[in-house]
Amino acid sequence: MSKRKRYAIFLNGLFVNSLGVSMITKASLGTSPISSIPYVLSLKFPFTLGEFTIFFSLFLILLQLLILRRNFKAEHLLQIPISVLFGYFIDLSMVLLTFIDLRSYFVQIAGLLCGCVILGFGVYLEMAADVAMLPGESFVRAVAATWNTEFGTTKIVFDVSMTGIAALLSFGYFGGLNGIREGTVIAALLVGSIARLPGRILTSKAKQEQTENPVFSSSKP
Repeated sequence: MSKRKRYAIFLNGLFVNSLGVSMITKASLGTSPISSIPYVLSLKFPFTLGEFTIFFSLFLILLQLLILRRNFKAEHLLQIPISVLFGYFIDLSMVLLTFIDLRSYFVQIAGLLCGCVILGFGVYLEMAADVAMLPGESFVRAVAATWNTEFGTTKIVFDVSMTGIAALLSFGYFGGLNGIREGTVIAALLVGSIARLPGRILTSKAKQEQTENPVFSSSKP
């Protein structure tokens, strides 16, 4: 696959990712863990969710610089334009989904699950492109590489920490949980599994096709 095509897939994944975050947020049951801090701050201060996402992403890039030091490479700076683009994609998605009005709890749950599926597929596209990572995942990778921890476990700790900090901010600003609800936990549990599902399906189909139509790469004379 050419690099141009991989970047096209990545950009599509970035937009789908932002659409998923916006859909989850529109369900009014909380938001995804990585967006929880920007979302709580956007409820308090006159900046949009996308703008706070940009600020928070730049902060995570700075932390990576402090953690990696000499191992921080020039390619890590690619996260800066990606973060800006992702933030504006989120604001654009929020505008595109303005017509959505989820009032009953059942409909909110349905909207939340729909958002998780969209977000999971967006994450899958980003991973499939294999050209760059958003600052959240890149920060986790930096921590895992520096302190020799397992990526999956580190990601869980990171998500829990982001949610916990967002909850503390919410209590500090509003005196209760505002922007952090059961949807945040559901998104944390589902999105990763959904993101891995397309790859598993494609791998399973490839194996099935190989079994049904075996290709003999070599033959004896």
